[in-house]
Amino acid sequence: MTLLVVLVVAAAVAWYLQDQQRPGAGSSATAEARRLRTPLVRLADLVGIETAAGNRARRFAEGAAGEKATAVLLRSLTRQGWIVLHDLALPYGKANVDHLLISPTGKVFILDSKRWSGRFFVFVRNGRLWHGKVDVDDRLDGLRYETRTVANVLGIPVTPFVVMHQAPMNGDSLSVGDIRIVPAALAVARLRAASRYPGHSEKQALVAARAKRLLPSYGSNR
Repeated sequence: MTLLVVLVVAAAVAWYLQDQQRPGAGSSATAEARRLRTPLVRLADLVGIETAAGNRARRFAEGAAGEKATAVLLRSLTRQGWIVLHDLALPYGKANVDHLLISPTGKVFILDSKRWSGRFFVFVRNGRLWHGKVDVDDRLDGLRYETRTVANVLGIPVTPFVVMHQAPMNGDSLSVGDIRIVPAALAVARLRAASRYPGHSEKQALVAARAKRLLPSYGSNR
């Protein structure tokens, strides 16, 4: 076979194998990256041709890597009685929740994993989030929407966190409105501290049962 045929076959096989992914942290982002990386896009990547679809696929893959890294950090909370759910679908639309946590006190957190370039600092200026010289506050809009929606669905307050991977931060935590942004290394400690006062009277088991019923795994209803 010619080299071109070999490359096409290799790209097609890789695309098929990625389609066999299981649900879990980062699954929907990985699925979107897979959808964008058609055999032709993979072939272009192999020969060094940049494409819009290839660039979008890389961003989704980076996001999936951040979600998986956060899931690893959260395992210690699971061992301490927290309920941790990943990649959940909202009742309408295509948005998904990266991570939903219910503490032993019943407090609910939504976590959004970010994996941004480590070359630039993340900081807050005039109430908006910046990454280096770029105003990235609009990248929190999805988390704002998810927080409002989940709070309405569950009928109790929900606290949003951003877990920041790679990009350094000015300080141990940042706040943009109700959103707390924490370095990945400190995320578990910050969550433990924030869980002490739930802000409602429901038991963890009741909240978890409602969350599992109303916010299924993203892949289960798509």
